[in-house]
Amino acid sequence: MAAIKVYGAAYSTAAARVLATLHEKGLDYELVHVDMITGEHKKESYISRNPFGQVPAFEDGDLKLFESRAITRYISQQYADKGTSLEFSDPKKQAVANLWIEVEAHHFDPNAQKLNYELTVKPVILGLETDHSVVAEYEPKFEKVLDVYEERLSQSRYLGGDSFTLADLHHLPTIQYLLGSSAKKLFESRPRVNAWVDDITSRPSWTKVVELRNQAFKSSKKE
Repeated sequence: MAAIKVYGAAYSTAAARVLATLHEKGLDYELVHVDMITGEHKKESYISRNPFGQVPAFEDGDLKLFESRAITRYISQQYADKGTSLEFSDPKKQAVANLWIEVEAHHFDPNAQKLNYELTVKPVILGLETDHSVVAEYEPKFEKVLDVYEERLSQSRYLGGDSFTLADLHHLPTIQYLLGSSAKKLFESRPRVNAWVDDITSRPSWTKVVELRNQAFKSSKKE
């Protein structure tokens, strides 16, 4: 049995962030499914793993963590000699990558998640109507972020530098959902952003996570 356990659902953007990191590192793990649709993540039995009632929760032997970005940093550092190097050994280069990790968390993700909820989660998963006033509010905000990305990507192949790092990986789950919505045009209209999106979403590790996500969706529909 794998020492590493991830408690969550593959269709969760936060859980998928952790799964992508594990696949980049080529590590064995056990995915313990948490049924978010029925609210299993809000029950006391799960709260003991994540006090905020969110996924994922993570175990590596006796180490227990929650918060996906903290988990990915741990995996990257603890298993630095495995698989893809997701951080730089040079402190200055890593400082730049860390900057873009922060940009993803504080600028990209809040706007992207608002659009994701309205354009994919509500109509596709929950069977609810999209609130187009929310989309109209957040699309311009998201476009401003992507304009900054377009400029950044004129300077390097990836956000953190010339190598794929966590600064890029952290974007994958939300980008994947938005590519299946009308928001896809926001990426396509920016050549450098579009090329970057094509690059990172075609990575074999991410393809495996998408397969897991699709399987999770099929299973939830059967139930």
